[in-house]
Amino acid sequence: MIDIGVNLTNSRFDKDRDDVVARAREVGVGGIVITGTSIEESREALELARRWPGYCFSTAGVHPHDAKTVDDLSLPALRALAAAPEVVAIGECGLDFNRDFSPRPQQEAVFEAQLALAAELKMPVFMHCRDAHERFLAILKPWRDKLPAAVLHCFTGSEAELRDCLDLDLHIGITGWVCDERRGTELRDIVRHIPDNRLMIETDSPYLLPRDYRPKPKSSRNEPMYLPHIATVIAHCRGQSAEVVMGNATSTSQAFFKIAHPVA
Repeated sequence: MIDIGVNLTNSRFDKDRDDVVARAREVGVGGIVITGTSIEESREALELARRWPGYCFSTAGVHPHDAKTVDDLSLPALRALAAAPEVVAIGECGLDFNRDFSPRPQQEAVFEAQLALAAELKMPVFMHCRDAHERFLAILKPWRDKLPAAVLHCFTGSEAELRDCLDLDLHIGITGWVCDERRGTELRDIVRHIPDNRLMIETDSPYLLPRDYRPKPKSSRNEPMYLPHIATVIAHCRGQSAEVVMGNATSTSQAFFKIAHPVA
């Protein structure tokens, strides 16, 4: 499998990044996509991807929380980063109206600027949406047919929202949220509606440690080694074998990011 969303630049990994990657390899994770969430974090993500060539890749983007830091909507820094072969998508980009760490008009402008850049460069987009479904769709729709591929990562929405996303031919990233019996109940019910060739799996680590993992980890930090567990829970919810879900998710992720072959 390929973990399509790992915040490996996060300070919670500062003491043991090499061990985190080694543990992922040991459990059969065949590749990691490191998420870029700001200009600086995207630079760091690329540097990390270069430490594990052929195994780690990165994205280049500005998360809606950091949209307020963007003063040039032509995004020259992202354009430069995107030229690196390790960079496989534009993002994380989108809207977050739950926290509103950046003003909404700025979030929207920076989201659309990244869609325009991805369309120009013919790169897939790695997207975020929280409590902003209608505006997210309104901004994305005019760009969708200009983009080679687009994934809404860490999907936690309703069945109606899922169907809206599938109607736009989006890929869907599912995290350990599906392992949470308190918050993930609806997601567990609707994950079966995602077609085999649109489902991708991620940890979004260090966030969203699978709540049902046993024995319970001593640390609340999530990491890619838990990806097979998330895949197994998804398989149960879909009425499929874990092997089928893992195999399909791997093929789908490889095609989406144009990753030739995972290296275990």
